[in-house]
Amino acid sequence: MGKFGTFLTQVHSLAGPSLTLLYPLYASIVAIESTSKLDDEQWLAYWILYSFLTLVEMVIQPALDWIPIWYDVKLVFVAWLVLPQFKGAAFLYERFVRENIKKYKGHGPHHKSPNGKGKNKFVDFIIPKKVSSNYSFLVL
Repeated sequence: MGKFGTFLTQVHSLAGPSLTLLYPLYASIVAIESTSKLDDEQWLAYWILYSFLTLVEMVIQPALDWIPIWYDVKLVFVAWLVLPQFKGAAFLYERFVRENIKKYKGHGPHHKSPNGKGKNKFVDFIIPKKVSSNYSFLVL
Protein backbone atom coordinates (compact mmCIF):
# COMPACT_ATOMS: atom_id res chain seq x y z
CA MET A 1 0.00 0.00 0.00
CA GLY A 2 1.88 3.12 -1.08
CA LYS A 3 1.83 6.65 0.19
CA PHE A 4 -1.38 7.36 -1.70
CA GLY A 5 -3.12 4.41 -0.06
CA THR A 6 -1.98 5.57 3.35
CA PHE A 7 -3.22 9.07 2.55
CA LEU A 8 -6.64 7.72 1.50
CA THR A 9 -6.87 5.69 4.71
CA GLN A 10 -6.14 8.80 6.77
CA VAL A 11 -8.71 10.87 4.87
CA HIS A 12 -11.26 8.08 5.28
CA SER A 13 -10.68 7.89 9.03
CA LEU A 14 -11.15 11.68 9.36
CA ALA A 15 -14.23 11.81 7.12
CA GLY A 16 -16.39 9.72 9.46
CA PRO A 17 -16.12 11.85 12.61
CA SER A 18 -16.19 15.07 10.57
CA LEU A 19 -19.32 14.09 8.70
CA THR A 20 -21.18 12.40 11.54
CA LEU A 21 -20.27 14.71 14.42
CA LEU A 22 -18.31 17.89 13.68
CA TYR A 23 -20.42 19.29 10.84
CA PRO A 24 -23.76 18.36 12.48
CA LEU A 25 -22.61 19.96 15.76
CA TYR A 26 -21.68 23.16 13.95
CA ALA A 27 -24.88 23.18 11.89
CA SER A 28 -26.98 22.50 15.02
CA ILE A 29 -25.47 25.53 16.76
CA VAL A 30 -26.14 27.69 13.69
CA ALA A 31 -29.72 26.34 13.57
CA ILE A 32 -30.36 27.16 17.23
CA GLU A 33 -29.12 30.72 16.71
CA SER A 34 -31.23 31.29 13.58
CA THR A 35 -34.86 32.39 13.67
CA SER A 36 -36.04 29.70 11.22
CA LYS A 37 -37.60 26.51 12.58
CA LEU A 38 -36.92 24.47 9.42
CA ASP A 39 -33.23 24.07 10.15
CA ASP A 40 -34.04 23.21 13.78
CA GLU A 41 -36.26 20.37 12.59
CA GLN A 42 -33.57 19.10 10.20
CA TRP A 43 -30.94 18.89 12.92
CA LEU A 44 -33.22 17.51 15.62
CA ALA A 45 -34.28 14.84 13.14
CA TYR A 46 -30.61 14.13 12.36
CA TRP A 47 -29.70 13.64 16.03
CA ILE A 48 -32.71 11.37 16.58
CA LEU A 49 -31.80 9.21 13.57
CA TYR A 50 -28.08 9.21 14.34
CA SER A 51 -28.77 8.11 17.92
CA PHE A 52 -31.02 5.33 16.66
CA LEU A 53 -28.37 4.24 14.13
CA THR A 54 -25.73 4.18 16.86
CA LEU A 55 -27.95 2.07 19.13
CA VAL A 56 -28.69 -0.39 16.34
CA GLU A 57 -24.97 -0.59 15.56
CA MET A 58 -24.18 -1.37 19.18
CA VAL A 59 -26.72 -4.20 19.25
CA ILE A 60 -25.74 -5.84 15.97
CA GLN A 61 -21.99 -5.08 16.09
CA PRO A 62 -20.93 -8.76 15.85
CA ALA A 63 -22.86 -9.12 12.60
CA LEU A 64 -21.47 -5.84 11.23
CA ASP A 65 -17.93 -7.09 11.76
CA TRP A 66 -18.61 -9.59 8.96
CA ILE A 67 -19.64 -6.87 6.50
CA PRO A 68 -16.39 -5.31 5.23
CA ILE A 69 -18.05 -2.32 3.55
CA TRP A 70 -20.31 -1.40 6.49
CA TYR A 71 -18.31 1.69 7.43
CA ASP A 72 -18.45 2.96 3.82
CA VAL A 73 -22.20 2.30 3.59
CA LYS A 74 -22.76 4.08 6.90
CA LEU A 75 -20.66 7.03 5.73
CA VAL A 76 -22.69 7.41 2.53
CA PHE A 77 -25.97 7.07 4.48
CA VAL A 78 -24.93 9.70 7.03
CA ALA A 79 -23.81 11.99 4.20
CA TRP A 80 -27.32 11.67 2.76
CA LEU A 81 -28.78 12.51 6.18
CA VAL A 82 -26.49 15.49 6.75
CA LEU A 83 -25.96 17.27 3.46
CA PRO A 84 -28.35 20.17 2.94
CA GLN A 85 -28.83 19.26 -0.74
CA PHE A 86 -30.64 16.07 0.27
CA LYS A 87 -32.11 16.82 3.74
CA GLY A 88 -32.35 13.09 4.31
CA ALA A 89 -32.84 13.38 8.07
CA ALA A 90 -35.92 15.56 7.68
CA PHE A 91 -37.25 13.25 4.96
CA LEU A 92 -36.85 10.08 7.06
CA TYR A 93 -38.32 11.76 10.12
CA GLU A 94 -41.37 12.97 8.19
CA ARG A 95 -41.86 9.69 6.37
CA PHE A 96 -41.27 7.11 9.11
CA VAL A 97 -40.74 8.51 12.59
CA ARG A 98 -43.63 10.98 12.55
CA GLU A 99 -45.93 8.32 11.04
CA ASN A 100 -45.21 5.94 13.93
CA ILE A 101 -45.60 8.68 16.51
CA LYS A 102 -49.03 9.56 15.10
CA LYS A 103 -50.00 5.89 14.95
CA TYR A 104 -49.09 5.18 18.57
CA LYS A 105 -49.70 8.63 20.05
CA GLY A 106 -52.65 7.52 22.17
CA HIS A 107 -50.69 4.53 23.49
CA GLY A 108 -47.89 6.48 25.16
CA PRO A 109 -46.85 6.37 28.82
CA HIS A 110 -49.46 8.94 29.88
CA HIS A 111 -52.38 7.18 28.22
CA LYS A 112 -54.90 6.05 30.80
CA SER A 113 -56.73 2.79 30.62
CA PRO A 114 -60.50 2.67 31.24
CA ASN A 115 -59.99 1.80 34.92
CA GLY A 116 -58.00 5.06 35.38
CA LYS A 117 -54.59 3.49 35.95
CA GLY A 118 -51.63 4.16 33.70
CA LYS A 119 -50.70 1.45 31.25
CA ASN A 120 -47.00 1.82 31.89
CA LYS A 121 -46.39 1.76 35.64
CA PHE A 122 -42.61 1.97 35.26
CA VAL A 123 -42.78 5.27 33.36
CA ASP A 124 -45.35 6.58 35.84
CA PHE A 125 -42.95 5.66 38.64
CA ILE A 126 -39.98 7.38 36.98
CA ILE A 127 -41.93 10.51 35.97
CA PRO A 128 -44.30 11.31 38.84
CA LYS A 129 -47.39 13.40 38.15
CA LYS A 130 -46.90 15.74 41.10
CA VAL A 131 -44.40 16.13 43.88
CA SER A 132 -45.52 15.17 47.35
CA SER A 133 -45.07 17.80 50.05
CA ASN A 134 -42.92 15.30 51.97
CA TYR A 135 -40.30 15.51 49.24
CA SER A 136 -40.39 19.24 48.60
CA PHE A 137 -36.80 19.58 49.80
CA LEU A 138 -35.68 17.62 46.73
CA VAL A 139 -37.13 20.17 44.29
CA LEU A 140 -34.65 22.94 43.58
